[in-house]
Amino acid sequence: MRAFLDSNVILSGLISDKGAPRVILDLLTLKLPSITGLTGEYNIIEIERNLKKKLPSAIPLYEKYLPLINLEIIKLPSKTEIKKYLNHIAEKDVPVLVSAINGKSDYLITGDIKDFKKLKTSSEYPFKILNPSEFINEVIKEIL
Repeated sequence: MRAFLDSNVILSGLISDKGAPRVILDLLTLKLPSITGLTGEYNIIEIERNLKKKLPSAIPLYEKYLPLINLEIIKLPSKTEIKKYLNHIAEKDVPVLVSAINGKSDYLITGDIKDFKKLKTSSEYPFKILNPSEFINEVIKEIL
């Protein structure tokens, strides 16, 4: 199972030691063979920019914890790939969508349901879009 984590899931999981985002990050640190965590290079850039701007005191925690999560990082999508999906979602979220596609994800996990809501019911994408709680509820038995 390949689970793509949006930036907000990673940040939420790092900042709080409770809740579904943290459970997901903790599961990934176990290096279970049944789940591979992914995120995009775009997401990493966004996380680091937000930490520097809004929460610089959390940077050491991020630097310590990120390698433990063992995420596969999907390279930045090309301009051609981004163009193909521009009308599917808000422009700022297109690199996330394309990275999840390029990563051959089974799930795109995001707390940004507002922007991803219209895609959630579409069968056009090769993955399910879930919030962190939905992901845990749907796959916990399969993971463990």
